[in-house]
Amino acid sequence: MVSVVQNVAIDCSNAYELALFWSRVTGRPLHPDDKPGDREVQVMLAEGPALYFNQVPEPKTVKNRLHLCLRPETSRDQEVARLLGLGATHVADHRNPDGSGWSVLADPEGNEFCVLRSNSDRATATT
Repeated sequence: MVSVVQNVAIDCSNAYELALFWSRVTGRPLHPDDKPGDREVQVMLAEGPALYFNQVPEPKTVKNRLHLCLRPETSRDQEVARLLGLGATHVADHRNPDGSGWSVLADPEGNEFCVLRSNSDRATATT
């Protein structure tokens, strides 16, 4: 017997607003029953577990020990610019001159996540 990952839970101060941010990031909808003011909200991903936002009273205080890594459909740099426009902030730049590496961003509540190279970025680097 094994366990199946049902969702990835993210504690936050405003579940609905943070879920809206991640809905725009992923292009995926909120659960149809979710509405403003809900303390628990889900982003329904196309594959894999849902992103589950759980409203908690305490603020984030330290670096995440678990985080999401995103592989964009466009170039990494275009996606970083798009996400910054949605309200993300830049945390660290681990991009290398040869095109490898990643960029670390944070969502509006400070949860870190990485933006990796896209498949097209990777293909360009190997040719």
